[in-house]
Order: sequence, then structure tokens, then C-alpha cells
Amino acid sequence: MLSAIFKKKLTDEQLVNVFVNGILESIDNGFNDVISLIEEDPAFIRKPSLKGVSDGHFIMIVISGNIKALDTFFSPIQQQNIEPLIFKSFAEVFQMTEKEFISYYNSYSSFMSRVNHPSKVILYGMSKAMFHKYNLNDFQESYFKSMDTPNPLFLKRMDGIMKNFLWNWDAFFKRYKMD
Repeated sequence: MLSAIFKKKLTDEQLVNVFVNGILESIDNGFNDVISLIEEDPAFIRKPSLKGVSDGHFIMIVISGNIKALDTFFSPIQQQNIEPLIFKSFAEVFQMTEKEFISYYNSYSSFMSRVNHPSKVILYGMSKAMFHKYNLNDFQESYFKSMDTPNPLFLKRMDGIMKNFLWNWDAFFKRYKMD
């Protein structure tokens, strides 16, 4: 009860700073574990060799999924206020222009929607994007390989993994409130 009264107020800029840094920290701390879990997944008939693979796809999949999920937790006006700040912040982190970053975001967001069609569940799109961007189809049994679709058992486990990389807005708003 008292925590609801004494929640820390954040400005849009502070919220974006916490969000962007939290996402980047989870990516930095989790990428190698995700790769190890994929390599050891029993759904593959041949072990994928992903050692030394770039984290670039993973970074953009996680960022895109989290930005796409904003509309679940924010009103259109709030989202309209914070989304440009998020794009600006990520662009600065990756030392690119906002226009360049938005182009990358749009490309990954579109790709995730396409591989996830007709579902609109962001988590599923993230998992399917990982499957396709890291070329995991070649390691599956021929039935799923011929359909160019992830084995549902792998996909379920991947959903469980990727869920850890979606920002927990419910927990965030228990601790903070917007200005």
C-alpha cells in the first residue's frame, strides 16, 4: 500500500533511459546463454554451430519486439511521446542517425510480422525471427525443413527464452509512475 503512495515519478526521458539501458543490459547478459540453449536444443537433428556468431540480429529482434510491445502498455499519446526518444537513444548508443536506426527497426519489425503472420503475438514473432535470422532450418528434421518452419517444440522453448527479453512493464509500473 505504501509503495503505491511513494512511487518514484519519472519523466519521459528518465523512463526511456531506464528502458533502453535495461534492454541493452539484458541483451549483453543473455546473448551467449541464448546461443548455448539453441545449440543444445533437442529439436535439431544436427547441432547448430553458432559460436562466434554476431549478436546483431539478436539485438535488433529484442529491441524491435520491445518497441512493438509499447502499444500494449501506453496510450497512443504516451507512445507518441516516448517512441521518438527511444529511437534517438538507441541511435546514439549505436552511433548512427535516428533515420538509420528507424530504418533498421522498421526492417526488423516488418520481418518479424511477416514470419509470424497471421499471428500478432510479439513473442512468437521474436522467436520465429531468431529461427530465420540465425538460419536454423538446416539443422531440423526433413519434415520441418521442407516447410521452412520451426519445429513447434523448438518454438515453444524459444518463446520461453525470448520472454526473458521482453521488458516487464507491470513490474516497472509497480515501482515508478509517469510525470
